[in-house]
Parts: sequence; structure tokens; C-alpha cells
Amino acid sequence: MEILESIKMASTTLVANKLRSSLTMLGIIIGNASVIAMVGIGQGAQKLASEQFESLGANVLFVTPGSREAQQTTVDFPKTLVWEDAKAIATQVPAVAEVSPEINLRYLITYRNRNSNSLVTGTTPEFLSVRSFDVARGRFINEIDIKRNNQVATIGSELAEKLFGYQDPIGQQIRIKNVSFQIVGVMETKGTFLGNNQDDVAFVPLSTMTNRLQGRTSPYGVEVSWISVSARDRESISAAQFQIENLLRRRHKIISEDDFSVQTQKDILQIVNTVTGALTLMLAAIAAISLFVGGIGVMNIMLVSVTERTQEIGLRKAIGAKEQDILVQFMIEAVILSAAGGVLGTLIGVGGVVFLGAVTPLKAAISPVAILLAVSVSGGIGLFFGVVPARRAAKLDPIVALRST
Repeated sequence: MEILESIKMASTTLVANKLRSSLTMLGIIIGNASVIAMVGIGQGAQKLASEQFESLGANVLFVTPGSREAQQTTVDFPKTLVWEDAKAIATQVPAVAEVSPEINLRYLITYRNRNSNSLVTGTTPEFLSVRSFDVARGRFINEIDIKRNNQVATIGSELAEKLFGYQDPIGQQIRIKNVSFQIVGVMETKGTFLGNNQDDVAFVPLSTMTNRLQGRTSPYGVEVSWISVSARDRESISAAQFQIENLLRRRHKIISEDDFSVQTQKDILQIVNTVTGALTLMLAAIAAISLFVGGIGVMNIMLVSVTERTQEIGLRKAIGAKEQDILVQFMIEAVILSAAGGVLGTLIGVGGVVFLGAVTPLKAAISPVAILLAVSVSGGIGLFFGVVPARRAAKLDPIVALRST
């Protein structure tokens, strides 16, 4: 029997039993859609993380208090970095372009009868260029503000909307921890970074943060949350990291374990990609189980089909059909069911990824490899699980088959 005739007969049989064929394909459809959607979501998360880290600034390094081991085992980081460390990095490390120390704390910010529990960042004028932030209106903190401990603030766009609505905030007075600050600028919208809203923040001079809000918490100087550093260019990042580590070891008189950590964007992004990659693989593996379940459904329905079509099989074999012809027809039916389910599942999975990309911050990421793999696996599953029913049909004795009816 020609293969085209077998395909035609298999298609006619499946169309004649629409409900049964549809229910058989359902497991394959769900499996394919799940695999493609899970892989797409995982890759979208990786893409979003990459874009967010790139938005931190070009060639940025982060100096954080505590060793990497300490950061992994405690929530309360040790207080080991001070403003003087940042000044030393800026003046003594040749590979560094600019340095921006930061103190980050949450305070209640009020304006008249409106208030917001927002992040307050004490920093220096270099913050703008190091972290690639822009001012939409007014100005940012300057050196005069730092020297005079001026009580001024530049606020994020979302905080401005919370406190002032459509009113121009520049020149208005807000209170942070019951200390009055005059607003001198509003930042451009920056978006979120790893769940932190970078637009719901107030920037104040680092000196004012220390003297008016936080107070001195370290006997060694003005304690900072971390230090952001921009290297001169991409080629200087490794050199800057090496030089910063050597400088801080000398300043902190370290002879064993470091009490700080210097990380580049690449280091942090690699950690995030490792985590999201493992989660993507786990989700895809869980989703693939439904493909296996769908294959069992194909085999079950095909076995039922063999039982129902015993007379047809006996009649065909009685008029000259070979075992191979019967085997091929039932195998083709199983493959058609699985392949059709794979195509429909692919369309649903791709549509789900595109929809999530439109309604969530995740970037729509459709993997051609995942699509090809899912469709191939679903077709292979049909072929694999169709073998037993097809062989059972092919081995039927025509006389016994005709008598059974």
C-alpha cells in the first residue's frame, strides 16, 4: 500500500471520530504549550534581568560591605565601608573614572496631608553619571550642597506624583523623618530593578543624610551602604576591580578574609542567569511530564481503536493487506494525532508568551529551538506509543478477527 493512501485513510478515520481524536490530542497540546511557555518565560526573565543590569550604568562595579560568604549567610551586612574609602578609590585608582557612595534607608516622607514610606538615598553628584540617571526638571545634588549640608532633595517621578499629583514639586518643602527638605529637581522615569522601584525615591546630599537623618553609626567614618564605581572603559573593568581590592585591603589592614566584595555587572548577571536558567530547566522538565502523559493517552486511544476496528482489520487482511500495511496505517494515525497536537500546542504556547510579554514586564522570548524540540518530541512520542497498538493490529489473525464480529 502506498504511503499517501495510508495517510489518506488514517486522516479519514481520525476525522470520522472528531471528539475522540480531539481528546487524544489534548494531552499533547497541553504538553507542547507548557514546554514552550515555560522556556519562553524563563528566557524572558533572563532578557529582562540583562536589560535591567545594563540600565545600572556603563562599566559599573559595586563595592559592598562584607565578604561574599558573609553576604550569603547573613541578612544584616557588616558595617565595613565608609565615605573615606570612596574618596580613596576616586583619587588612588587609575582605572576608575567616577565614584558614587550611597546610603540607602527607608523613611516616611510627608507633604501636607500626603505621605509615602519611600527609599531615601544619600549620595554625591557623581551618582548621575555612574548610575546613568537623568534629571527631568530642575537639578540634582551638587558639590555646594555636600559642603554646606544643604537640606535639598531631588525626587523620583513616582514619588513626585504620590505627593504632589499634577502640582509642580520644585521649590516645595517636604519632611523626611521630621526634617524639612526643599525639592530642587525631579528625576526621569527609570523603572524597577529586581523588584525595587527606582522612581519612588528621594535623593539627598550624603553629608546631610549623615548629619540630619541617619547619624554616625561607625567609629571609622561615615558608613555607606555601598559604593558604585564606573571604570574608564570596558577594558579597564578587570584592572579597576583588582586595584580597588588591593587598595581596600591596605586601608582595612586585611591579612586574611576580605571584609568587602567587589562585583562587576557581569558577575552579578552571571549569578542571575544561572538561577533563572536552572528555574527554566526545572519548569520545562515539569511541563514535559504532560507530554509523556499525552503519549500514554495516544496509546490508550489507539488500543481502543484496534479493538473497535477488529472487523475492518480482518476484512482488509482477508482481501490481501499485509501486516506491514496495517502497521503503517496505525502508526500514521498515532503520528498525525501527536503532530497535530504539537502544532496546536505550539500556537497556544507562543500566543501565551506573547500575551505575557504584553501585560507584564517580562520580555517576550520565543525559542525556535524549544518549538522545534517540542514538536519533534510530540511526533516521536506518537511514533513510540503508537508501536504497541499498531503491532497488535498487524498481528491479528484475519479469521479470528472476522469471527469476533
